[in-house]
Amino acid sequence: MSSVEFSRQLVDLRNPLFYFALSLTHDRDDASDLVQESMLRALTYSDKFRENTDFKAWIYTIMKNTFINAHRRNKRTGRVMEHVDRVRQQASLVETPATSESKIRMSEINGALGRLDDIFRTPFQMHHDGYKYNEIADELSIPVGTVKSRIHQARQRLMGMLS
Repeated sequence: MSSVEFSRQLVDLRNPLFYFALSLTHDRDDASDLVQESMLRALTYSDKFRENTDFKAWIYTIMKNTFINAHRRNKRTGRVMEHVDRVRQQASLVETPATSESKIRMSEINGALGRLDDIFRTPFQMHHDGYKYNEIADELSIPVGTVKSRIHQARQRLMGMLS
């Protein structure tokens, strides 16, 4: 089969491939990515295609194997990330005993925080408590850029008060 004929058949199968990918992934974006990856592999390994072989079955097999390999890879990556999250959570639970110096320093920080205007203190404390910028923006009904600016200004003012 000539490369032109190969490419034409591949392009003609794009829509059926998309629907097959959609049945595997259940997500339009993932299905598009899978079609693209499968077509790229088919083009890359076009020399492996043998005459008198069903082209459609060959490309569907490439897609199925690509999906399975990606799924296995994601499972392994997921297990590693779960382990990292568990270790991170355990590390955050470790507490060091408070010294009298750290208690005094903490009371100074809390006092400086109390002197900040609410428009700076609230986003700063929410960010310190682990909220993401977009969550703070949604909660306070302000733009994300304003949240970032107020947190930055709060830090600058706190450093000025504590130095």
